[in-house]
Amino acid sequence: MLKMLMDPMGGIVMTNDGNAILREITVQHPAAKSMIEIARTQDEEVGDGTTSVIVLAGEMLAAAEPFLQQQIHPTVIIRAYREALEDIVGHLLSDLSVQLDVKDKAKMAQVVKACVGTKFIGKWSDLAVKIALDAVETVTLNENGRLEVDIKRYAKVEKIPGGAIEESCVLKGVMINKDVTHPKMRRYIENPRIVLLDCSLEYKKGESQTNVEIIGEQDFTRMLQIEEEFVQRICADIIAVKPDLVFTEKGVSDLAQHYLLKAGITAIRRLRKTDNLRIARACGATIVNRTEELTEKDVGTGAGLFEIKKIGDEYFTFVTECKDPKACTILLRGASKDILNETERNLQDALNVARNLVLEPRLVAGGGAVEMAASQLLSRKQVKGPYTAVAHALEIIPRTLAQNCGANTIRALTALRAKHASHTGDGVCAWGIDGESGEIVDMNVKNIWEPLAVKLQTYKTAVETAILLLRIDDIVSGSKKRGGNEPTNPAAMAQGQE
Repeated sequence: MLKMLMDPMGGIVMTNDGNAILREITVQHPAAKSMIEIARTQDEEVGDGTTSVIVLAGEMLAAAEPFLQQQIHPTVIIRAYREALEDIVGHLLSDLSVQLDVKDKAKMAQVVKACVGTKFIGKWSDLAVKIALDAVETVTLNENGRLEVDIKRYAKVEKIPGGAIEESCVLKGVMINKDVTHPKMRRYIENPRIVLLDCSLEYKKGESQTNVEIIGEQDFTRMLQIEEEFVQRICADIIAVKPDLVFTEKGVSDLAQHYLLKAGITAIRRLRKTDNLRIARACGATIVNRTEELTEKDVGTGAGLFEIKKIGDEYFTFVTECKDPKACTILLRGASKDILNETERNLQDALNVARNLVLEPRLVAGGGAVEMAASQLLSRKQVKGPYTAVAHALEIIPRTLAQNCGANTIRALTALRAKHASHTGDGVCAWGIDGESGEIVDMNVKNIWEPLAVKLQTYKTAVETAILLLRIDDIVSGSKKRGGNEPTNPAAMAQGQE
């Protein structure tokens, strides 16, 4: 289900992404603040599993409570938790996860699909999966053995209201919200030669106020002439490498436009730095800081088509059909802004899952199966006390899944526990809860998988946070009480008691 949040400005956010919800709410309690913090870390690290982290950390703390009441010292509990965490991580890396072949598209698609399935774009999951995999494949860079997948910088999501969600796609290139500087310039060029600049094509003005004293009449004309010559020289430098397209991050003066137009060059000005980097990666150009330094190898020839289209009521520049693009734009269409925002958040999760798979191609069974298996392994070790509490805490994930789809939780969990306890064969016992019907299914058959990186991060973050909060034995508030011993108004009391 989605949640609808009102932010203080009166805008609304509709989402079911754990992190997005927690970002919007304000909390007073310090312990709650650290919980919100972990959802954020999870989102930045692996981009998925934000909700699971909070649920798990909460459950870990709940599991520790009875021990605290039995006067067991927190450090003892912490030691047990640490040990349990190490064991879980060890098991996950060895016998609970399976290797994935990154080239196997169908398998990759299944994993991303499992991530998208519970979200708003679940209805268009095939489309979303295709977009995520395409985009990640495009921006994956393998430089002498070092894998780099930078989604944030090179896979830009452009949201354009209007149209239907089905029309969304990954462009084989880049799209920018800009139009040409001069109306007569060409708006459709095939196989363009592209030059990217980081300097302005206009006369340099003085930094501060500059005074020039002119004595004779002809000096003034000379000054204007120098300015024109300067601009002309810059344009001549550019025209020398015979580009068809010039992108610059700064301005382009009218005079420069005139020269470029005469040479049949299309200019686009005031680009964002990020967009410029993206174009550079897409068509293989180098961004040049001074026009004097332009050489043939700085020109990008990788793009197959440059065109300007009008979508809605704005003009958009497309640099597409690149030969080997290392950057891309994801074009999202949808009925309204809210729908687009939610779709973008969901896509972000899907992209992250795809990225994690490329970086660390190991999978674990989804649907709470891996939690149950880990829980069984911990219980089998038969260590008394807090250690087994971790095992019970892990069961919260399948339990929540069962709860969310209205199944009988106790019955489902007991059956699931039995399945895992009686599992003797080799390999992973992949029985889990089906998030839609609440029945117990074999995840190998249902094909619900999750990336190992996400799970590892989830467990580490959850247990570490539980440990952190267990170490706290007292909260001292910085605000001092006014006047007498006990403040009477409730607001002050709340502050005093924090």
